[in-house]
Amino acid sequence: MKKKKKKVNAAILIIGNEILSGRTKDQNVNFICKWLNSNCGISVNEVRIIPDVEKTIVINVRNLSKKFNYVFTTGGIGPTHDDITAQSIAKAFNLKYNFHKEAYKILENYYGKKKFNDGRKKMAKMPNGSKLIYNPSSAAPGFKTRNVLSLPGVPSILKSMIENCKKYLIKGSKVHSRTINLFTVESNISKKLGVIQKKYKKNVDIGSYPFFRLGKIGVSIVTRSTSKIKLKQVEREILKVVKLKKIKILKI
Repeated sequence: MKKKKKKVNAAILIIGNEILSGRTKDQNVNFICKWLNSNCGISVNEVRIIPDVEKTIVINVRNLSKKFNYVFTTGGIGPTHDDITAQSIAKAFNLKYNFHKEAYKILENYYGKKKFNDGRKKMAKMPNGSKLIYNPSSAAPGFKTRNVLSLPGVPSILKSMIENCKKYLIKGSKVHSRTINLFTVESNISKKLGVIQKKYKKNVDIGSYPFFRLGKIGVSIVTRSTSKIKLKQVEREILKVVKLKKIKILKI
């Protein structure tokens, strides 16, 4: 008998004053969420954006690491004075903050001894006992400390590294989704959707999202579940409501 996969969840902690100020637009959350679900069956249940403040990072890392199976941090692992993610995570877990021998060697070989300055050496420091997440783009590795995986904030570099996170992750049940696009207003179907959601609340999430297309107002009904069978059951019930109310379906 095939062993049933359990639900595995994660949180994303975006660290950076540049995100909070609006100077830089985050491009990582959407990518990480999709990658985790499609490749690992891991659902992201919470996202937080916080500043480059040690106390704030420590509090959030402690909180999220207890609450979720995995925490992904982005940003703050570079060579500058305000890159304090590594030292903050060390403090969060009461670990020493030291040079990682392998990381040091990788960076020294990449830059050469003459150009391997203090700022670049800083990228080889991380919480004691951390495991490396290799970086094929710019050498500077990310790291895994307990259930926290720390990646850079630069989207192109993060994307090149994320496959190297796989070996540290336990796979869960993939979340499947189905969408029904209707030419109607939310208030016309909200009551019936609420009844269906209550009936399947343990297995299926139902979302309602308005849109404006072809000069008409509509609503997309999105259902999500780890069970394809339950999704089909919910879809049948929704379509019964659609037929009863004579609502036109938009096929895309």
